[in-house]
Amino acid sequence: MRRTPARRPTIKDIALRSGVSESAVSFALNGRPGVSEATRDRVRRVADQLGWRPSAAARALSGEGAATVGLVLARPASTLGVESFFLQLVSGIQEVLARRRLGLLFQVVEDLSAECDAYRRWWAERRVDGVLVVDPRADDPRPPLLDELGLPAVVIGSLPPGDDGTGHPGISNLWADDARAMASIVSHLHGLGHRRIVHIAGLPELAHTRRRIQSLRTEAERRGLTDVRSITTDYSDTEGAEVTRRVLASDAPPTAIVYDNDVLAVAAGRGIPVPDRLSIVAWDDSVLCRTAHPSLTALVRDTTAFGRRAAEELLALLDGGPALRVEDELPHLQQRGSTGVAAP
Repeated sequence: MRRTPARRPTIKDIALRSGVSESAVSFALNGRPGVSEATRDRVRRVADQLGWRPSAAARALSGEGAATVGLVLARPASTLGVESFFLQLVSGIQEVLARRRLGLLFQVVEDLSAECDAYRRWWAERRVDGVLVVDPRADDPRPPLLDELGLPAVVIGSLPPGDDGTGHPGISNLWADDARAMASIVSHLHGLGHRRIVHIAGLPELAHTRRRIQSLRTEAERRGLTDVRSITTDYSDTEGAEVTRRVLASDAPPTAIVYDNDVLAVAAGRGIPVPDRLSIVAWDDSVLCRTAHPSLTALVRDTTAFGRRAAEELLALLDGGPALRVEDELPHLQQRGSTGVAAP
């Protein structure tokens, strides 16, 4: 059962706890004359204790909503500037919100704890009507928190294995099948004769990283491949290049590497004959993949349309519709110049 959303503290609550009138609370919190400094201090202490925050919009005060949707990214800021996926995703989200004259409140934070703090703050301040959540992970604290706050949400991306999304009836989920996508990559490389494959993955705590790693293992076992493995990174080109140098310097270097994003793939292939000595596959297609030399084999999908669908699902929730779990179109593998027959 979904828990009853927590009630936001009001000026009336502060007045009752402080033992003063509501008008005195208003004067104290808004810095207006008419109350003593002792009363002002007491009111502010009580407001802090109750978690009260001033409304960010007059519309919220009248109960009409904030007319804003929130999106928080708990990723190292250094990894976002060159990665096209989130830029395209936000572009699609904004396209849909603009039709309804809704704003997008966007914030980048250091970690998951800071992301949860942002949701609590936005809820207390009535800053957003709902949120879009990215990068689902195992034991994710965000869905239970959003249930408790009563904030409608759409989780974008594959949920952890074993989670069917039904535990949070106020939260929709939009996802693509990472396991099947990885299977298509392994099938392609296996057909070219590759038997030593390394997957240079992203952050290990992310649900989609785990699904890709598990799918790689499953497909390798099914084909009897014993020299196939995944190595997680922080998504940066620096760490991706370092891991690439390390695996290529090993006694039995891979003949193919699968990178979890386009930045890792483009940065790592420098100075190596591709595809004569090494085949490269990028998980997400981009301009970088298409303009690299040789151009990179990559999984192709319309990320902007993916963002549009996520925003549409959130608007459906805000309009009173049921929470849904929606599978997006499976990305398809586009073969280009970076994959070829395995070197002997």
